[in-house]
Amino acid sequence: MEIEGSVALVTGANRGIGRAFARALVEHGASKVYAAVRDPASVSDEDLIPLRLDVTRPEEVAAAAAAAGDVTIVINNAGVGGFGTKLLTGSFDGARQAMEINCFGTWAVSRAFAPVLARNGGGALVNMLSAASWTSRPDYPGYAASKAAQWSLTGALRQGLREQGTLVVGVHAGFVETDLSSFTDAPKISAADVAEQTMEALANDRVEVLTDERTRQVKHALSQPPER
Repeated sequence: MEIEGSVALVTGANRGIGRAFARALVEHGASKVYAAVRDPASVSDEDLIPLRLDVTRPEEVAAAAAAAGDVTIVINNAGVGGFGTKLLTGSFDGARQAMEINCFGTWAVSRAFAPVLARNGGGALVNMLSAASWTSRPDYPGYAASKAAQWSLTGALRQGLREQGTLVVGVHAGFVETDLSSFTDAPKISAADVAEQTMEALANDRVEVLTDERTRQVKHALSQPPER
């Protein structure tokens, strides 16, 4: 996938990993980058094009796809933690919101932009996943479940969009230095590192990015017998 000269759209591009994706695309020569966010006024980078998009609102998803009909790269980054829902305590509201945004939001945006990518030659679709896609977490089960569902969706999209020539990339990371991981002092990698590894994957047509050692260990453990 050629990044230089491409037209990209990043959801949740006003901060954290989303902003790092947007900056990396600009630095790698993208001709235009849409910053798709709930509040366009929150986009401070002058070389990005703010675009209103709440991934849970069908009318805004449709409007974004109509407005950004020239995109060749779509990065589904918008997400929430839903950490208020614990395994045995807490309201299910956080878990439901995580599933609505992380899984169904990604699905809605991918569905809306698939024909746009097809018209523009295939392009690429990138989903920001997590090491939690592969490991159950009793402290934040709703988030982990939403990321597992998003990973499954990514595989379905990879198969479903293959014929139209769309590269579908899943990016997995452990803890990243963002507001979302501020609750923990565990080792973290930078958002810029995640973005740069993703740009390399796009340039080399790789379908999966394992950004850190913890993520690689978790992926390897999938082939091991389950713990009792």
